[in-house]
Amino acid sequence: MKIAIMTDSNSGITQKEAKELGIYCIPMPFTIDGKEFEEDINLTQEHFYEKLMSGAEVFTSQPTIGIIAKKWDEILKTHDAIIHIPMSSGLSGSCQTAMMMADEDQYKGKVFVVDSQRISVTQKADVLDALAMADKGYSAKEIYDYLMNNKMNATIYVTVDTLEYLKKGGRLSPAAATLAGLLKIKPILTIQGEKLDKYGTSRTMKKARKMMIDQVKQDISDRGWGDDYEVACVYSYDKEAALDYLEQIKEAFPDKEVIFDRLSLSVACHIGPGSLAIAAFKKGSY
Repeated sequence: MKIAIMTDSNSGITQKEAKELGIYCIPMPFTIDGKEFEEDINLTQEHFYEKLMSGAEVFTSQPTIGIIAKKWDEILKTHDAIIHIPMSSGLSGSCQTAMMMADEDQYKGKVFVVDSQRISVTQKADVLDALAMADKGYSAKEIYDYLMNNKMNATIYVTVDTLEYLKKGGRLSPAAATLAGLLKIKPILTIQGEKLDKYGTSRTMKKARKMMIDQVKQDISDRGWGDDYEVACVYSYDKEAALDYLEQIKEAFPDKEVIFDRLSLSVACHIGPGSLAIAAFKKGSY
C-alpha cells in the first residue's frame, strides 16, 4: 500500500522540508491589511514579523474545502491512502472540516484525518512518526490508530514577552492586560490536549523560563515516560533570547539532544514576537 503523509504549515515544516521528506504540506492562509498570503509561499517569517510588529491587521484563516479536496484528489491518483495531520481541532476549525470531508464516500477508507490535538514541534513529531511507520509497511489504519492513541503524550509551555497580541486575539481582556502590564506579569500558557490555556504567571521572564522547565520535568515524571522522550526549545522571532533559553534547557536535560525550532506563524500571530516555549513528547514506539 502506497501511503501519503500530509500536514499543514502549523507543524513548522517548510515547503522545502516537505519536499525533502517526501510529504505534502498545506500552507496556512493569512490576511494582512486586507491582502491574502500563504505561509512559506508568498509570506516569509521576516515579512510576517515585519508586518505584525508594525501594527498591521493580521488574521489567521484556514485552507478552503476546495483547496484540501483538490490536493487529496491529486494525491489519490498516485497513492492508495492519505494520513492527514492538521493542527489541533481545539485551535482551528481546519481539522473538523477535514474530518467531515474524509467521511464523504469518495474519501472514506482512503483519507484518515488525525485529530492529534498537537501543534508546532509536537505536530511535526506525529508527521515524522507517520512517515517512519509508512516506510516500515504499516497500513494507513494502523498509523491512524497509533497516532490517535499516542496524541496525549506531549506537553508544551509558552511564555510571552508582551500581552499585546493576547489582548488583540481576545484571549485576555483589555483591563486584565493593562493590569498585568503594570505589574510586569509574564503569563505562562500551556497546550495539554486541544487548547492553548493559562498555566500560571511570573513576575519575570527569568522565573517564567525556569517554571516551564520544572513543569515539563514534572509532566515527564507524572506520565512515566522514563528516558523515552524528546525535548524541544521553540521560539518566535527573537533568536538570540531563544538560543540563551536553549542552553538553559540543555543544562536541565544534559542527556538529551534538544530540538531547536521556530513557532509556526499561526501561533506567533496570537502570542507575538519574543515568545519562548519548551515542549516534550514521548518517542515513537512502533
